[in-house]
Amino acid sequence: MRSGAWQRCAIATLGCVALSSSVSGGEGPQQLPSAKDLSTVIEMLRSSDPVVRVGVACSRNVFNANATAAIPALIDLLDDAEPVSPEVCREDHRRWWGDERPITAGQEAAQALIRIGIASFDPLVKALGGAGATARRNAAWALGALDDQRAVTPLLGVLRDTDEHVREQGAWALGALDDARAVQPLAATLRDAAPRVRRQAAWALGAIDDAAAVDALIAALKDSDAHVREQAAWALGAIGDARAGLGLTLALKDSESRVRRQAAWALGAIAY
Repeated sequence: MRSGAWQRCAIATLGCVALSSSVSGGEGPQQLPSAKDLSTVIEMLRSSDPVVRVGVACSRNVFNANATAAIPALIDLLDDAEPVSPEVCREDHRRWWGDERPITAGQEAAQALIRIGIASFDPLVKALGGAGATARRNAAWALGALDDQRAVTPLLGVLRDTDEHVREQGAWALGALDDARAVQPLAATLRDAAPRVRRQAAWALGAIDDAAAVDALIAALKDSDAHVREQAAWALGAIGDARAGLGLTLALKDSESRVRRQAAWALGAIAY
């Protein structure tokens, strides 16, 4: 195994699975994991050590369309929110100055499921109804990233989740999927009790770019939260509908400079 490969294997009692692209250390075709390797990988995903769980989940050379046997273990890992230092998932395992945001096994498991591909779709949809809010949030993200329009209907249900972080991620996923079926539900979500959800709904409506959202976004320019007003102004500029002109002109007098700047940009985008 080359020196830049999975060094965290050294702390795992289950032994080290070779996750490098080749035994010789060259840049040749990636080796597909064998059934035996996957069995070990699955055991490591269930390790009591969070560093091992994260390090295995973020291994780029293991999870692909041939790794479907690992899907149940990765789904179980979606609710894992224990923080780990980000250098665990870097090839050189070095700490980068200014990058101290921790990562979790749940987040890395969601990305691994995306790398496996469409076989992850149904298990991810099922995970949206699980008991753990962290798992539901990570599943919502993965469904948006998987880019399968079948996810729109189950994600619309996420907008009614009891946890605001899950609703926020559901709104993002619907924007990422860019489907007009989500416009009216997202417009209604601009009245959500949580500012973070309203802000993400405004972004999603701008990403979908449907004029049917203009009236709701104009109303959002009067939201009590400045970040929501700012995002609504951006969304109106992204949609580019002239009906937003008056509302954005009024937003130029907003008490927050961030909103005024975004309104000025949006008016320019509409004029252009």
